[in-house]
Amino acid sequence: MAYKIDSKRVFVAGHRGMVGSAVVRRLAREHCEVLTVDRAEIDLRNQAAVRSWIKRSRPHAVIIAAAKVGGILANEQYPADFIYDNLAIEANLIESAFREDVEKLLFLGSSCIYPKLAPQPIKEEALLTGPLEPTNEWYAIAKIAGLKMCEAFRRQHGADFISAMPTNLYGPGDNFDLLSSHVIPAIMRKAHEAKASGASQLTIWGTGAPQREFLHVDDAADAIVHLLKTYSEASHINVGSGKDLTIRDLTRLICDIVGFNGEIVQDLTKPDGTPRKLLDVSRLQSTGWAPSYELREGLEQTYAWFRENLARAHIGAQEGDSTR
Repeated sequence: MAYKIDSKRVFVAGHRGMVGSAVVRRLAREHCEVLTVDRAEIDLRNQAAVRSWIKRSRPHAVIIAAAKVGGILANEQYPADFIYDNLAIEANLIESAFREDVEKLLFLGSSCIYPKLAPQPIKEEALLTGPLEPTNEWYAIAKIAGLKMCEAFRRQHGADFISAMPTNLYGPGDNFDLLSSHVIPAIMRKAHEAKASGASQLTIWGTGAPQREFLHVDDAADAIVHLLKTYSEASHINVGSGKDLTIRDLTRLICDIVGFNGEIVQDLTKPDGTPRKLLDVSRLQSTGWAPSYELREGLEQTYAWFRENLARAHIGAQEGDSTR
């Protein structure tokens, strides 16, 4: 049965992040009350604080978009932070939601939960069938624990808790700090700075051969709200575009949008990550949902946002990259 969010209180955890803010924008089109809480008020890693806030606010539905995220370099440097922070955040929110009789909960995971060499496109059933990609296994293990926690509360208590696994997301509000960013904002910033400085070349990590799927964050938010209202199954569900391209081709596309005409150089001392990661989105498509943005259109919009928000686009001075 459909879950109606009209006149309901919907708590978006992580509303300041790229995904959470997109979900808040999307929920503005619904007849519901959106609840948020700032990090300065509550540390989501603090169990007592989370329990107290959920008890006071009494949301009908919860969307967990809060997480510690980053690219390959950040995952390699801070493995303890990635596994602990994410485990604590999701455990506190899920358990508190159950304790306070929340009607519906959607946990947002990541496509990195799947084995490094999973058959392509990746079906939901591929979970736990092989070794993870080592460069982000700490984050992946935490996300697997979150979706399994939702599954466990559903099995033991009948809680209507579901999990959605999005592909690589991009869009307005992304993190452009090269130390911790993902591949699209990293390449976009590099291309922008290379053009501005008159550089003759741009360097990408690895061979550029890995294939990746990308989804605009506003499409992801639309899918999340759609699933909150229509999906109620024990299995997690993939969220993606169903299309992929190589990092090399992605780089060429971004350089074309930015207007950088120099040489693209490969740093073969850096890791490629998973060779290919394309989600099977047939289960999502069967619910009647489809994305709105084509990749070029979404990248053009993202670059326009980046140029307008240089001062607050999380653009540090450190060097890094990611093909996660």
